[in-house]
Amino acid sequence: MWREWIPFWRPGASPHAADVDLLFTGLLLTSLFVTALLFSLLLAFAIRYRANSDADRGHRIRKSWRWEIGWTTATLVAFLVLFAWGASLFLDLYAPPSDALPIYIVAKQWMWKAQHPGGQREINELHLPVHRPVRLIMASQDVIHSFFIPALRLKRDVVPGRYQDMWFEPDKPGIFQLLCAEFCGTDHSRMSGRIVVLDASDYEQWLSRQDVNGTLAAEGARVFRALGCGGCHSASSVVRAPPLEGLYGKPVPLQDGTVATADERYIRDSILLPRAQISAGYEPVMPSFAGKIGEDDLIRLVAYIKSLAEEERGSAR
Repeated sequence: MWREWIPFWRPGASPHAADVDLLFTGLLLTSLFVTALLFSLLLAFAIRYRANSDADRGHRIRKSWRWEIGWTTATLVAFLVLFAWGASLFLDLYAPPSDALPIYIVAKQWMWKAQHPGGQREINELHLPVHRPVRLIMASQDVIHSFFIPALRLKRDVVPGRYQDMWFEPDKPGIFQLLCAEFCGTDHSRMSGRIVVLDASDYEQWLSRQDVNGTLAAEGARVFRALGCGGCHSASSVVRAPPLEGLYGKPVPLQDGTVATADERYIRDSILLPRAQISAGYEPVMPSFAGKIGEDDLIRLVAYIKSLAEEERGSAR
């Protein structure tokens, strides 16, 4: 309720937004307190030691180490608490729940393209279910963009050549503004859209009304066959390549002795930069597909490889 008394304040639309609001308020109050204390001391000394005042200026200046250490420690502790508080909120965005709904976002001058697991596509709109964690896996097709939802207090730079992700959970239905917060060219100001949060039943109805050509994983399987990936990554292949079944989410030992986790970033880099992380026990024979496959098809391939792990887990049960 305290937010209603602050001018121009708009309520958030997720639990994370409430935490960010509270952190911002803590930073603001702490900064105001330190500023007020500083200016109060400046004013007090300016009045006390003004010209023609009776203040004694002849004695030696004596330092009080207790005061020095006291105010330095107090301000240090206060700002370390604020830093730890902000860091915990930031790190929380990198730990999505296991049941979060994955949605792929491709940024392009000057639009946002969204692809749902069921194959539904959107441009400059993103329909989401309320009270369900959502994980966005984002990539840029050209320059740096920044995915910004003011109502959710979330912003994440979308950088070419790599995946960025974030998660959130909308806690109320509504329509919220989507912006690009990084200057990305001539029509940067027009790169906007909207987030549409629906009740669960309305969201399912919206999904069913969309014209799709199969799930994202099924489209990825077609891309997989069209590129001839099965010629190396199948059980009957003459070329010895790492198996893809059950790969996603597993640790992958590398030739340099390190271990990588087979997440979306690893799969993407393995397609575009196969020699960057070579699996232990395999020869670096995979060709690079950089410049030969677009971000949309790359997303479909990643979704397909992820689905192979899900199928293996389902058969194991």
